[in-house]
Formats: sequence, C-alpha cells, structure tokens
Amino acid sequence: MPISLRQHLLNGRIDRVAIALSGMCVAHCFITAVLLGLLASAGGIFENPIFHEVGLVLAIILGAVALGHGAVAHGYMMPAAIGSLGLGIMAGAMTMDHGLQESAYTLLGVAILALGHDLNHRAGR
Repeated sequence: MPISLRQHLLNGRIDRVAIALSGMCVAHCFITAVLLGLLASAGGIFENPIFHEVGLVLAIILGAVALGHGAVAHGYMMPAAIGSLGLGIMAGAMTMDHGLQESAYTLLGVAILALGHDLNHRAGR
C-alpha cells in the first residue's frame, strides 16, 4: 500500500526532500556560476533560464505544501514565514539578468528557504 502525501507530511519526508532540492539548487548555482561559467560552450547549456524557472516552480509547490502543512500541524508560523521569505528572494532573483548578482540572490533565497524547511521539520518532531 503506497504511503499517502499526508503520511509524508507528518513524518517530515517532504521537508527533507525540499532541503535536498535546496542543496541541489545550491550545487547547480555554484557549478553554473563558477565552473561552467568558465567553459562558455557547456555553460550556455546549463545556464538556460528553464532550469531556474522549473526549480522555482518546484520550490514554490514543495514550499507551499510542506511549510503550509507544518504551520497547520504544529501551529508555528515562523518556519513558514522564513521559508516564504526565501521563496520571495528566489522569485525576485528570477527578475534579474543572468549573472553574479542573480546567482547571489538565488543562493541567499535557497539558504533561507532551507532554514525554513529545517525549522519546520524540527517543529514537527
């Protein structure tokens, strides 16, 4: 019998998946900005804005579900507020031209979002 979404929310699995995705985003941004930026031919492929757009959509969906459920389940709004701040910074970074400033804001947003998910996970224990 498959585990339901509610069970994943209750046992903190969605927060852990969201934290892992945040870590992959950090790795992607770091690799794109530093390593692949040096390799113009390969960098052009991975700097495609579709990676950021898909990542933001996934972050918003997972963030809304996991952080929203956590706020309802344990009654603490702080994790959801912090996570939402991170999502907002990430969304704001999407409006910037591709470059160092956009990468810095994206990484800041991802770090704040990951903190929100971690706090949410801890509050649910």
